[in-house]
Amino acid sequence: MGSSLVLQRGSSAVDWCERNYIVSSGIAEFVNTVSNVLFLVLPPLLLRLFHQYAKCVSPGIILIWSLLLMIGLSSAYFHATLSLLGQLLDELAILWLLMACFAMWVPRRYLPLWFKRERCNNPRVFRLGIRSAFLWVLALCCWINDRLFCEMWSSLNFPYLHGAWHLLIAIAAYSGCVLFAYFDACIEVPDQYPALIFWPSDGFELGVPYIILRSHINPSTVPMKYKI
Repeated sequence: MGSSLVLQRGSSAVDWCERNYIVSSGIAEFVNTVSNVLFLVLPPLLLRLFHQYAKCVSPGIILIWSLLLMIGLSSAYFHATLSLLGQLLDELAILWLLMACFAMWVPRRYLPLWFKRERCNNPRVFRLGIRSAFLWVLALCCWINDRLFCEMWSSLNFPYLHGAWHLLIAIAAYSGCVLFAYFDACIEVPDQYPALIFWPSDGFELGVPYIILRSHINPSTVPMKYKI
């Protein structure tokens, strides 16, 4: 297969439910393209929020957030062009992220705390896990419906469930990574007292979660609720 065919628009055998070139003559699936926005916005913010974690626990977290950004770029390119190259880049970026997560978090103690059936007594961590699991299930339902029931959703004038998948899976994926980072820090550096907090306001648990190390900040500025 020539390189020109790989780059050619529409060369991918995969075509989602959204009708092509309706909104823009230059973008095949407009909603599926722009719905990658969270993959593009969140990683730079997370790189900033996890600066302390990267320095004191594991610099590998930088790779995790960078790969999330790569997924967003690759997916946007794929849905904008429906090219075979875009499809391959999109799928490879997902595989790279999965392998990076496995390499970073599984071998050290083999399994996170919840797989060892050790109870997590931190209620905000538990609630984040519940929200993340719910979003994973909801995102998967959107993906399946877009793929298998396109005709029905098109008849309802809403062929955009794959775009909803992008938004939901972006939140679920980074939330899952934050949970793994938290459990990893609790195992590897418990003496640094990792805590889960939220940006921009810690009182708003629907914000962006990240990890701080209480031993590296003034203990008097940390509320007692952060204690493990």
